[in-house]
Amino acid sequence: MTVTTLDPETALIVIDLQKGLVSRPAVHPMEEVVKHVGALADAFRRHGLPVVLVNVAGGAPGRTEQPRNHRDFPAGWTDLISELNQQPQDHIVTKHTPGAFTNTGLDAHLRGLGVTQVVIVGVATSNGVEVTARQAYELGFNVTLATDAMTDLHADAHTYSVTRVFPRIGETGATQEIINLMKKSA
Repeated sequence: MTVTTLDPETALIVIDLQKGLVSRPAVHPMEEVVKHVGALADAFRRHGLPVVLVNVAGGAPGRTEQPRNHRDFPAGWTDLISELNQQPQDHIVTKHTPGAFTNTGLDAHLRGLGVTQVVIVGVATSNGVEVTARQAYELGFNVTLATDAMTDLHADAHTYSVTRVFPRIGETGATQEIINLMKKSA
């Protein structure tokens, strides 16, 4: 099912579009993903809706089978990309786990604004985007995922998240579909 509606109080959450991550190889051209995210951010701001820009500056503790690099990041690695056109009213979240809600105060911030729905975009589809979407769903938010405004390092992981996980926790749609719904409800 594609996206059907947007609640009057919907926020955009942009995951990990930061200098250290957008330069990595991805399944979809990063320029296109960034263009779609930028269009959504501009539309949300025009409609007076909240924009949350998230970066990652660490990793969750604990053992994993895949080696993780818990190192000091080079200068500028966590800086949000300029194409996001960060505005003073945007809410900035720095996370240290895959999900944007863990130990960040994001839930309280959104609830304080009366937000009932979130649109989630960014990288990586199967990690930061999916974990944040699962958290939002578990916290009771309506979840929408703009599938042309996200990408992953692995095609199979991206496809699995989009086709198997996202339909169980929210609605999916393209950037333009979401923008059209915003225009319709304005």
